[in-house]
Amino acid sequence: MSLSLAAIAFAAVSGLAEAGGITISTAAGDKIITLEALKERYERPDAIPFPKNNPYTEEKEKLGKKLFFDPRLSRSQIVSCATCHNPSLGWSDGLPKGVGHGMEPLERRSPPVLNLAWALSLMWDGRAHSLEQQALMPITAPQEMNMTMDDVVDRLRMVPGYRELFSEAFGETDSINAKNIVAALATYERTLVSHKAPFDLWVEGDEDAISAEAKRGFVTFNTKARCSACHAGWRFTDDSFHNIGLETDDVGRGKFTPPSVAIMKYAFKTPSLRDLRMQGPYMHDGSMADLDEVLEHYVKGGRKSPNLSPEMRPVKLSKTEQSDLIAFLETLRGPSVKPQLPDLP
Repeated sequence: MSLSLAAIAFAAVSGLAEAGGITISTAAGDKIITLEALKERYERPDAIPFPKNNPYTEEKEKLGKKLFFDPRLSRSQIVSCATCHNPSLGWSDGLPKGVGHGMEPLERRSPPVLNLAWALSLMWDGRAHSLEQQALMPITAPQEMNMTMDDVVDRLRMVPGYRELFSEAFGETDSINAKNIVAALATYERTLVSHKAPFDLWVEGDEDAISAEAKRGFVTFNTKARCSACHAGWRFTDDSFHNIGLETDDVGRGKFTPPSVAIMKYAFKTPSLRDLRMQGPYMHDGSMADLDEVLEHYVKGGRKSPNLSPEMRPVKLSKTEQSDLIAFLETLRGPSVKPQLPDLP
């Protein structure tokens, strides 16, 4: 028999992992596990994964970093990757929706680019299957950076400093080409990894790393609130897509799945909760301004829809439980990942 929620919360706060079990809902039914076993599900990996067809080198990372911050990759020469993915704004832009070429608003919010080395798909709708593919898309999208890769290659070839950097990274005489550009960008992006947060220190055994409220919030996150059904693992995302009942005309993942897969209509990728900007905005379209609004949405179970994710069901959370959840989310924020801006060639 599992403990009452109050007893579970006490066990979490006091660190008495063996005092009882925590009931976790799974696709196969309810499962009772210890607090320590639950914490193990959120342990950080030891190393960054790099693909065999684009292995890590320091030279590629150095080149990719310069390209990431270089506005010459855009038609206007005023927009870089860092425009929408600003380190000082949590690697996003702080706006409800991104701004593209000609200062025209885009359809969706700019997602952060931290911890994407582990991502199974990219973009809100999952249309990119690797960071290399993703790097290509905003550069060539007319509404974003509005370039062709031929134009980018021609522009970079005119910069003597880039000729040297590409040669160092790829060891070729004529190495400035589209494939190497996206390989360098993807390599740099894979190195953008969240620093350890207070939550990680708690998982590693430091009981003083987070507050009693945050510990209660962790239990609520994984039990009563059912947040972990989608925000799972150390990155707090299942890398999947869900219709969470938003008011939107954007079909999201449904654009890339057969019509028979109705549940993917209006579904969007689960965002990571690591280094979450506590001031918002939130959702794929920036439609929610603060966490109180987000929690209220989930408490109500979202707007009713024939395509609504089965994970979206109303939950009863007290104001204290909602406050505990926010306290827990705050523990997922580590020191800011703020690189020194590169000198461009």
